[in-house]
Amino acid sequence: MTMEAYRYEDGSISYPGHPRGRSGDEPVEAIDLSEYTGEVVTWTTSTATPPGVREPNTLAIVEFEVKGTAVRALAQTTTDDVEIGTTVTPVYVEELREPGVGLKDADGPQEWDGYRFEPV
Repeated sequence: MTMEAYRYEDGSISYPGHPRGRSGDEPVEAIDLSEYTGEVVTWTTSTATPPGVREPNTLAIVEFEVKGTAVRALAQTTTDDVEIGTTVTPVYVEELREPGVGLKDADGPQEWDGYRFEPV
């Protein structure tokens, strides 16, 4: 699985990738952000999480520098020990939340995997 962002004709990069960029152009390139390190721009810890999500749940907005263009992504962190400026790398996890807990059917179309940010 990739952490796929898209680059558009105007040079902008979007994560998650969208079928159209800001100017209406289609993507010209897919970029796997899991191959990059980024820097924590801001973070927060939620202590009132949805069913099946770990508590507390630390989330970070991370900025990646890709070919001279900044792109930001939001994801959980692997630890509560992060601060602004921490260098992180995306790591794949099979379950971001516990399947079958809450309103969504564990066997439904919902995907439970994704990426967390881990300090380098």
